[in-house]
Amino acid sequence: MLDTNADERIGGQSSQRLSRYFALLMAVIYVALGIFLFLAPDGMLTLSRTARQIVGGLFVLYGLIRFVRTIRQFSPRSRHDSLSH
Repeated sequence: MLDTNADERIGGQSSQRLSRYFALLMAVIYVALGIFLFLAPDGMLTLSRTARQIVGGLFVLYGLIRFVRTIRQFSPRSRHDSLSH
């Protein structure tokens, strides 16, 4: 008979890997959007320069926070961390 548990483990690993890559991609997109807004020429968008810089800075900050949280979430925990929980 087929070992369905092995199939579920393999499927779970690939979906977890896909989720990790998607989260990292979204973090990079937020940072890139923030940089774009921060550096966009004055006539390109209807926002004032100050508003674009504030929103761009917030996007960069949010992207960096998402990136760090994703790395921490998917990184292997040290032995000390797993024993304390």
